[in-house]
This record gives sequence, C-alpha cells and structure tokens, in this order.
Amino acid sequence: MWRECKTAIVSHEQAVYLKKLRCRKYTIRTMRWLILISFLVLWEVAAQRKWVDPFLCSRPTEIWHTAVELAESGMLWIHIGTTVWETVVGFALGTILGTLTAVLLWWNHFISDVMEPYLVVLNALPKTALAPIIIVWLGNNQKSIIAVALLTSVVVTIMTVLNGFLQTEEEKIKLIRVFGGSKWQVFRMVVLPANIPCIINALKINVGLSFVGVIVGEFLVAQSGLGFLVIYGSQVFKIPWVLLSVVILSILAALLYQGISCLEKFVLHRRE
Repeated sequence: MWRECKTAIVSHEQAVYLKKLRCRKYTIRTMRWLILISFLVLWEVAAQRKWVDPFLCSRPTEIWHTAVELAESGMLWIHIGTTVWETVVGFALGTILGTLTAVLLWWNHFISDVMEPYLVVLNALPKTALAPIIIVWLGNNQKSIIAVALLTSVVVTIMTVLNGFLQTEEEKIKLIRVFGGSKWQVFRMVVLPANIPCIINALKINVGLSFVGVIVGEFLVAQSGLGFLVIYGSQVFKIPWVLLSVVILSILAALLYQGISCLEKFVLHRRE
C-alpha cells in the first residue's frame, strides 16, 4: 500500500515537472516571437515618423515589397540559388577535406608535428585576406568563390576534429591494442565513434564560415548571388536590396544550422 502511494506521488510530481518544462518551452518560443515582432513594429513606426532616416534605414514593409517584386521577376530566386549552391559546395568540400586531413595527421604523428606550426598560423590568418589572390589564380568565376568558402572552413575543421581525435580516452585505445587490434581498428572502433559529436560541432561552425567565404567572394567577382545583391544595392543606394539580402542570409544560415542539429539528433539517437 505504501509503495502504491509512493508511486502515485512520484508520477504526479513527474507530471507536474513535465508540464513545467512544456510551459517553459512555449514561453521561450513566445518571447522570441514577441521580441522579433516588437523590433519590426518599432522599426516601421520609427521610419514612418522620421525618427530615423527611412532612406538610409528603410523599413520592414518596403523590404517586403522589394522581396515580392524581385520574387515575381525571378531575380530573387536566381540570387538565392547561386549563393546556396556555392555555400553547400564549399561547406561540403571544406568538411570532407578537413576531416580527411585530420585523420591523416592523427594517423601519422610525424606529419602532425611537422605541420602543427603551419596549421596554427593558417588558423590565425584571416582567410578572406587571401580572396584576391585566389581570384587571380583561378579567375573571375564561380570556382574562386567556392575556393574562398573552402579555405575559410577547412583549417577550422582540421583543428577541431584533430583536437577531438587526440583527446580520445587513451584507456580505450590501449584496450584495443592489448587484444592485438590494428591502428585501423582503433580508429574505426574507438576514435571515430567517440568523436562524432566533435565532427558535428565542426559542421555547425562551418555553416557560418562558409557563408562568410561565399559572401566575400561574391563581393569581389560575382554577377549573381546575395553577396552581389548586397554590394550592388549599396552602390546604387538601394538599401532595401541590401537589408533583404541580409535577412535572407540569416534565414538560410538558420535553416542550415537547424538541418545539422536534426542530423545530430538522428546520429545520437542511432548511437544510443
């Protein structure tokens, strides 16, 4: 009887706790939307009442009308498609090459020790400063933009993943070696599974870095893309074009980041 009462009390407390968690989740979402809506309303009112210069700051309704006009003409989809394609390609290449290089450096400690100072310097170097040189080497084309995005993300991937590999629990590695396991088995059975979260974190970092590389490249050489829309809009003083591009870039970055978060949940669920 006492056990039944205790179970009932625990179940009730658990239900109350879960209800609080749901309420907190809904409250957070509501506050996020309220902050965004309040900011847009304040921006619109400030522009209409000339608290800020509407020519320099534009306003949400004008940005919306600009988006509708560009979408109806088809220009907006061309610019979005170009930037998304360049970002995805640069992101994928940077992640793959960076991860493979990290595997090589973990596999061969001699090469890792030789390359360590160069990786430190490259990691500290602003990669976008090399964009003009890459454009001279590869030409005024889309390859240069993808190369800038690749260069922006690949070094960070190497450093992040390699650091995760080197911090893998040594006891587990010794256990495999005691039973006669090869280095490939150590990597496949211990190092790689233990660093799946580290690789996913590198993906999250690379999303933003790839966008930075693509936009910088589009500033310099592109004839289409959101970066081109930003630089062209600023040159002809079409501020709604610039702000619209920034808003779309924010949405695209959030969507890609959310996609990686979903991938992380799926992978961790499969591991469990």
